[in-house]
Amino acid sequence: MSNCRHIISVLSLLAVLAGCACHNSERAASVQHFPFVNAPAVMSDEQKLDYLAEHFWDSFFKKAKGCTDTDSTTLGLVPRIEVEQAVANYIALLLSQPLAKAQSNAASFAEALIGLEQADTSGTVFEQLSDLFEKYMFDPNSPVRDEDIYAGYAGEMASFLDLPVAKRASYLEDARLSSLNVRGSKAADFSFCDRSGRSYTLYGITAERTILFFSNPGCTACKEIIETIKTVPGLDDAISSGRIAVLNIYIDEDIAGWLDYMPIYPESWYNGYDYDHMIRGNELYNVRAIPSLYLLDENKTVLLKDVPVERLINNLTI
Repeated sequence: MSNCRHIISVLSLLAVLAGCACHNSERAASVQHFPFVNAPAVMSDEQKLDYLAEHFWDSFFKKAKGCTDTDSTTLGLVPRIEVEQAVANYIALLLSQPLAKAQSNAASFAEALIGLEQADTSGTVFEQLSDLFEKYMFDPNSPVRDEDIYAGYAGEMASFLDLPVAKRASYLEDARLSSLNVRGSKAADFSFCDRSGRSYTLYGITAERTILFFSNPGCTACKEIIETIKTVPGLDDAISSGRIAVLNIYIDEDIAGWLDYMPIYPESWYNGYDYDHMIRGNELYNVRAIPSLYLLDENKTVLLKDVPVERLINNLTI
């Protein structure tokens, strides 16, 4: 999908959701619908996208200040399910932006959350909304996770002095580790061995695109990814011609278990293990969970980082 079409699809989604959240006579009078923001009509699609990302939470935070939710079904007097949908919509906006802009907006979101908490510590919006954002943006199982964008949020949260010291330290560490191998940077080089003992380096492998796949033997999700990648039309020919390389790398210590699992791995892939334990030991990559997928270009620049297999395939030009 081109950037222009992606912008239009995000704007269309938000317009539909805004239209669906207008009236419901069944609601109690005190409960409000999520206040979606509208961008000025005179703006271009790209300007509207920026405006929506920058002002998405303005009305909600204004109305949520001083609100007390009487039960778990609301958040800031808005139905919790609507707030959770709004978080997902907001992350879709951030994902459609250039990284630096998305990081800045994520940091501004954290700053606004902090401001809300400082204005009224009796409410629960700060805790619950930050939990929702972190669930969607940073949880290893989230289909829309993006630790590069999350780094902007976590860095800002780490500056909130009213948080417990341990929580601030956790945010700071998340921001630091998320800064490894950010999109647009050169991936860290590393060495690995195959089952025959032959040694390779990431940068020693020449290909227009490199799929970097951190996996474990016996991992059900890893096996599903392997089967999914194997079925990509044209991939076998692209691997045979050297245009695409798949590096399936094991970074733990049970080499015997890894060798037993070898029949599962396609022979046309580079299947190797981190024999000197540098990837985790020297923090070359922030592998928070297995499996983890990266996509690199011919210069080993990071195009995609720790993404679901569907997003990788959608961005894989064969």
